[in-house]
This record gives sequence, structure tokens and C-alpha cells, in this order.
Amino acid sequence: MEQSRKSIALCRRLLNTFRKKVITKGFTSISEEIHFFKNVKSVPLSQLIYHKEIYRLELSQPKADKKQIKNFIQKNIQRLNHFFLSHIDFGQYLELGDTHLDTYYFTRKKVESIPISSTFLYVEDPEFSTPRDLMLAHFKAYGQVAVYLQQKLVHLKNDDLYENINSNSFEKLPWPFTNTDWVELVYALSISGMAKKNNLSIMKVSNIMQEVFEFTPKDLYKTFQDIKARKISRTLFLDQLTTSLLTEMEKSEK
Repeated sequence: MEQSRKSIALCRRLLNTFRKKVITKGFTSISEEIHFFKNVKSVPLSQLIYHKEIYRLELSQPKADKKQIKNFIQKNIQRLNHFFLSHIDFGQYLELGDTHLDTYYFTRKKVESIPISSTFLYVEDPEFSTPRDLMLAHFKAYGQVAVYLQQKLVHLKNDDLYENINSNSFEKLPWPFTNTDWVELVYALSISGMAKKNNLSIMKVSNIMQEVFEFTPKDLYKTFQDIKARKISRTLFLDQLTTSLLTEMEKSEK
């Protein structure tokens, strides 16, 4: 929501700058006007609509009950689908990349010739709008909002799956090795890039591994110092894993 607030303010400022330039300088040709209202203005305008939608959705979404949250998301997906179906002709025009109606859709009209639309924009600006520039922005924005809502739905389903695994069927694997072996593997995984990529500490990586293995490690940092002090092999456990894997590969090939 904080990101949406910042984006809304930025888009408003940019659109206001665009409006001033359009009114003072105008366009040198019809093609230039079409390009502006179809390809330029639609960028900040669609982002403005998108972030206002996200802000509204996050503000009004149920907070606790997962069933209510799912119903809320599905209801809003249906609302977006209804919009696309209600304007299917214009959607096909955009999808096919047609241009034969661009002069009508994306050039400004006199006040009396502005078509009556079904949007909730009651104050229309004939100097900075065309018959379809707002609808174009809605198509772009609502497509992104639909993806956003679908992702939220997937996250909820994944959370349910994770909870079911944890509460019912998941059994941790036994850890048949030593505490030192554990520390060696944890540090190897962390240093190889996993920890940095996911912004995880050594302790966090170890805790995540404990969700899979039935083992409680101890003295991670002290044990790692002992590993570094080894005289023969600092990566004894990893070497054993590699040897076991290579041996099995050779057996299977024979």
C-alpha cells in the first residue's frame, strides 16, 4: 500500500506535466496526437489506475478468515472479467493490433461530440482526453490487476497445502550423520549463494533444514571454526557425499 501511494503521486505529477505540455504546445500532426494518447499517456494513466485498484483492494480485503479472502479475490476477478467481456470489441481491436479506428479512438474531440461513456469519470477534459484513451488504460491496468489477484490466490492455496503437509502427512527425514556434518552442509549451501539470494542468515538456513530433517544442531559457529582448523580435509562430509554419488554412478553404468 505504501508503494501504491508513492506510485499514485508520481503518476499524477507526470500526467499533470503531460497535460500542461499538450495544452501549450499541441501536436504537429494527427499521427503524433494518436501516438501520444495511445502509447505515451497510457503508461502513467494505466499505472495510476493499477495502483489505485491495488490500494483499494488491499484496504478492503478481509484480514483474517481465509475463506472470506478467497471469496473476495474471486469476486474481484469476476468483476474484471465482466469489464473485459463488456468491452470485448475494443479488446479485440487492441489484441489484433488494428489501427483503422485510431483517428476516432485516440484524437481529441469537441465537447459536444465526446461520446457518452459508462465510466465514473463525471468531469471530462476534452483538451487532454480522447474517446478511448481512458478505456485503453483500464485494459492495461486491469490485466495487471488480474495477474496480481491470481498470484494472491495461488499463495493462499500454497499456504493451505503447506499447512496440510505440516499438520497431517509430513514426516521429517532422520539425520544419520553428525552435528559437524550438519554444519558443513549448512555453510556450503549458504556460501554457494542460497543465503545471499534469499537474504538468509546461517541460522535461518539451519532452521529451514530442521523443517525437513529430524535433528537439532548445536554450536553452529564454534563447530564451523573447528571445521576450518582441520588438517586433512576441511570438506570431509561433502567429499564423502561426492564419493558416494560417483561410486553409485559407476555401478549403474556397469
